[in-house]
Amino acid sequence: MPRSPQSSESDTVGSSAESAAAPLQEAIGSVLGRIPSGLFVVTWRAAEADRFMLASWVMQAGFSPPAITVAVGSSRDLLTAIATGTPFVVNILGESQRPLLARFGRPPVAGEDPFAGIEIVRGSSGAPAIAAATGWLECRGIAQAPSGDHTIVVAEVTDGRTGSAEPPLVHLRRNGLRY
Repeated sequence: MPRSPQSSESDTVGSSAESAAAPLQEAIGSVLGRIPSGLFVVTWRAAEADRFMLASWVMQAGFSPPAITVAVGSSRDLLTAIATGTPFVVNILGESQRPLLARFGRPPVAGEDPFAGIEIVRGSSGAPAIAAATGWLECRGIAQAPSGDHTIVVAEVTDGRTGSAEPPLVHLRRNGLRY
C-alpha cells in the first residue's frame, strides 16, 4: 500500500494487523455461532403497557434460589425497568413458535399491539406471559455486570409455569459476532 505524505509507518502496520486479524475474527465468529441457544421472548410491564424483547442468551445460573442470566443489549429499555425493580418474564418458545420471531424480533410499532391474537396469562407481578410457550419464568433482577455491548443480568426466578410439551426452539447462528 503506497503511503501518503501524512501516513506513518504505524498506519501501515495497523492496517496489516487489522487485515491479519480478519481471518481470526471470522474463525471466532464461526465457532461462537455454533454455541446453541434457545429463543425467548422477554416481557414486562412499564407505564401501563406490555413490553417485549427477543433474547437468545439465557442460561440457568443457580439452584437455590433458582436463578438465570440474561444478556441484554446495553441500550435496551429492559435494563431501565430492571434497575427500577420491575419484574420480567422469560417465555421459552417451542419449535412451532418460529413465526413469533418476526413479530417479536423487531422494535414495536407505535399504536400496534404486538400481543394481538396471542393468548396472554399474567404472572403474579402482572407481567405478560405467552400461554402457548413451552414454559415461562417470572424473574426479578438481583445483579448486573457489563459485558462489552451487552449487560449480563442475574435474576432470581420467583414463579414459573410449564406450557406446551413440545421441544424448545434451539438456535444456531451463522456468525457468533452479530445477530
